[in-house]
Amino acid sequence: MCRHLAWLGQPRTLAALVLDPPSSLLVQSHAPRRQRYGTVNADGWGVGFWAAGRPEPARWRSERPLWGSASFASVAPAVSARCVLAAVRSATVGMPIEEAAAAPFTDGRWLLSHNGRVDRAVLPPARDAESVVDSALLAALVFSRGMAALGETVREVGAADPGARLNLLAADGTRLLATTWGDTLSVLVTDEGTALASEPWDDDPRWADVPDRTLVEVTPDGLTQTSLDASEPA
Repeated sequence: MCRHLAWLGQPRTLAALVLDPPSSLLVQSHAPRRQRYGTVNADGWGVGFWAAGRPEPARWRSERPLWGSASFASVAPAVSARCVLAAVRSATVGMPIEEAAAAPFTDGRWLLSHNGRVDRAVLPPARDAESVVDSALLAALVFSRGMAALGETVREVGAADPGARLNLLAADGTRLLATTWGDTLSVLVTDEGTALASEPWDDDPRWADVPDRTLVEVTPDGLTQTSLDASEPA
């Protein structure tokens, strides 16, 4: 349904994270290697990052395919950040294709992306949602409940819609949070930082797959994984 990634570590350019790798998000927008649902991600894209000296994230989003954005391609090599979250979108059938529907969504502090789908009927109405699409409503719910309850929120939504796919990726400039629920996520830990991504952007053997139904947290001190199985605490 979508592909997304996040980075926390030493400054990297947006191009180095989103455009340059052999299986980058740019490539995944038209030729993903591990996508289980859908074949292309051409219904929009978004990149969020924290610039030095700014506590709130900046975002650049579009409803057009990433491969068609010459302006992003020209600016991306010149912008570096320690924390980045980016996504390309494959719209759920019946959902609008608009800039506001492209992740990452924000509450002013956090950025959040959703790779998957959920029945909007199980989500509460949200006046502050950025769009009417399922991902935006889910993001609004997560923001309203707080990131400390992310695992609990995903389990509750998953119980209400057993067919939901709830891979979430969030960042606040100093840490990353992610969930796996019905789709793929991989992690790369290097001396320079840590990446989380729907699928590896290259063939580096250090990439490792995250088990399904897992909550992941990345901080400058390291990475932790916690089971989201209903029989275990998140």
